[in-house]
Amino acid sequence: MEFILEIVGFVVKAGIVTLAVGAVILLLSATIRRNEDNEIGSISVVDLGNHLDDLVESVRYAVMDRKTAKDYQKTQKKEQKHKTPSEKNLYVLDFDGDIAATQVGELREQVTAVLGMADPEKDEVVVRLESSGGMVHQYGLAAAQLARLREKKIPLTVCIDRVAASGGYMMACIADRILAPPFAILGSIGVIAMFPNFHRLLKKHDVDYLEMTSGEFKRTLSPLGEVTEKGREKFQSELEDTHQLFKDFVTTYRPAVDVDKIATGETWYGTRALEQKLIDRLLTSDDYLLERRPETNIYLIRYDVAKSVRERVTSTLTSIGAGMVKKVWTEMEERARFRAE
Repeated sequence: MEFILEIVGFVVKAGIVTLAVGAVILLLSATIRRNEDNEIGSISVVDLGNHLDDLVESVRYAVMDRKTAKDYQKTQKKEQKHKTPSEKNLYVLDFDGDIAATQVGELREQVTAVLGMADPEKDEVVVRLESSGGMVHQYGLAAAQLARLREKKIPLTVCIDRVAASGGYMMACIADRILAPPFAILGSIGVIAMFPNFHRLLKKHDVDYLEMTSGEFKRTLSPLGEVTEKGREKFQSELEDTHQLFKDFVTTYRPAVDVDKIATGETWYGTRALEQKLIDRLLTSDDYLLERRPETNIYLIRYDVAKSVRERVTSTLTSIGAGMVKKVWTEMEERARFRAE
């Protein structure tokens, strides 16, 4: 009982602190210029090539004695004077996808920026992609953004270091080349839809749920409505049609793949994915960039979305709330562990 009272006391105190912090943030936000909320966002460019060079050079100098380091530095200066700057550029875009592919807005702006300056004859785009998939329409839009690069004949390489499944692979298959290490997860070319249905529960408790539609298939299945055989069959046919569209999409961009063999919803590790021709080479994104570095400039393109005052406040309060929950959960686990001992 004492433990429960302590937890309740902590939650109350944390809630008061959260409200106080929220009030302060709102007051501070009121001083921000009104037109700030009208900003859309901004592009930033990081010289990733120089960053990679600095990593190597830092270790090199650390292991050299003073004389060797001095001689090496002189040699490097001479080489730099006679070195012809590369005219080739490699643009790196990062996409870390969630179930709703919420980063597609940033991807759109990154692709637009690259299209405005990339030379199809000399340049290349590398997308470091991580995603387990999600909503079809959202990932369809994300894939369409990458297709814009292909349409302009700009070489596109997708690197998958961990996972590109379902909608993630829908995006990846657009690339001219797909690279992944041996144990990255790829594939899952299938469609799934699931939700609970509470109709019988409502009926058991004499609760009527009214669902009125116009159009025979305006609503096939719903969480609260009655499941009919006709509705179930229609919903299944829609899933099958979506799956066929997915298969056709993969075939369009990777004609060498036996799509009927691999479009079973299965996933493969990188080594097996290479055998199935889902990827083109076993390689990490790190090694690919190091491989390309001697002959090209490498730039990381980022897009930062401007957040409104409301979004900044919400984000801050969400972080505080998540911290509170984590702390309470940790304390409960620690107490439970202590009691078990």
